[in-house]
Amino acid sequence: MSQLQANHFSHITLRPYTPEDCEEISILFYETVHTVNAKDYSRQQLDVWATGSIDLAAWNKSFLAHTSFVAVDGETIAGFGDIDSSGYLDRLYVHKDHQGIGIATALCEKLEASVESATVTTHASITARPFFEDRGYVVKREQQVERQGILLTNYVMEKQLSPLFPAKK
Repeated sequence: MSQLQANHFSHITLRPYTPEDCEEISILFYETVHTVNAKDYSRQQLDVWATGSIDLAAWNKSFLAHTSFVAVDGETIAGFGDIDSSGYLDRLYVHKDHQGIGIATALCEKLEASVESATVTTHASITARPFFEDRGYVVKREQQVERQGILLTNYVMEKQLSPLFPAKK
């Protein structure tokens, strides 16, 4: 991490998700998809990926069922991620104004360390694929996911966690 990145990240803290985070996370998700991912997906694809109408109760339930963390900058959520007990990394998003300073890396490291599984899998967007490849994930296959009749490309990716450094229990 460069000195600039270290300076920007020094005031970011990671903490467990709480139900009070869900609405702010849903806004972060929408804004991130519609800005950061706009270079790799069409407007129509972005609109069906992040509609702006999330079932907050369902999202909250899934965050509570998974190991979920948020990155906080003061009182503002700068990123979030969650992983289930099988090692499926479900969501990992960083606010559009906090990109490139190590938040996704810190969240990913915390999530990976939280599982007992020897393998972590994720479905990475075109935009996120290079980030995951840099972390040692390997593309298993490209796939087309249909949302409201619109196809979106993503990648099933997998990472073998080191047996020398098992995940924390």
